[in-house]
Amino acid sequence: MDIGTAKPTREERREVPHYLIDIAYPDQTYSAGAFAREAKIIVEQLLNKKKMPIIIGGTGLYLKALMDGLFEAPAVDKGIRGRLRLEAEEYGLHGLYQKLEEIDPYTAEKVSPKDRIRIIRALEIYEQTGKPISFWHKEASSLRKSYQFINFGITMNRKLLYQRINARVDRMMEAGFVEEVKNLNNLGYSFELPALRTFGYLDLLSYLQGRLKLEEAVERFRQKTRNFAKRQFTWFRHQLGLAWIDGDTDKPAEQILSAIWRS
Repeated sequence: MDIGTAKPTREERREVPHYLIDIAYPDQTYSAGAFAREAKIIVEQLLNKKKMPIIIGGTGLYLKALMDGLFEAPAVDKGIRGRLRLEAEEYGLHGLYQKLEEIDPYTAEKVSPKDRIRIIRALEIYEQTGKPISFWHKEASSLRKSYQFINFGITMNRKLLYQRINARVDRMMEAGFVEEVKNLNNLGYSFELPALRTFGYLDLLSYLQGRLKLEEAVERFRQKTRNFAKRQFTWFRHQLGLAWIDGDTDKPAEQILSAIWRS
């Protein structure tokens, strides 16, 4: 999955050491919690060598899990979950939400009264452990307790960004993305796997299966990537408290370095 995940090239990795690349197969389970555990070890190893780790990525939940910690949920009691789901179906979600407000008002304030999955999950954790889910989130290990993070996001004119996204997709196609998808399919990997149920891979699978013309598949890939970029901006603006750097400037790296020295 080198092309579809936009891994740094081998030349780039020789110039600057990268970590947590090529660590799992497409059918292996990997989570934000697993990333946080493994990345924390690397961060501390680099800091012990007096080096500054630079954590880069577009998967906001993974970054948030590393910085703020992530609650490792206990094994699911299917009986409790089944009963709560049945209650929601028979009596409506409102009653479960009221129960959540009583036992964990902090979580209830952050959860929509219509969010069935999170309401049931919060009640399930409470019944299994005797403590509200907000308690366990506060107990989660957090790197923020030990280290100072300086967070940056790179933004740019939306029209220019979309042009760059389109050009990036074209470069991926020129690099052999169709062959990469074909190879994964020939190896027998299911495109129902979370790693492959992503735009780009699914779009080109539709082409290989004859359901789309190549031009249509590529245009869907471009459009879905542009939509994702828009959602990323919205998420990051509300979640991580970033200092935004204008990528349209001639020297955005100098802006970042200047902000680091000021911190």
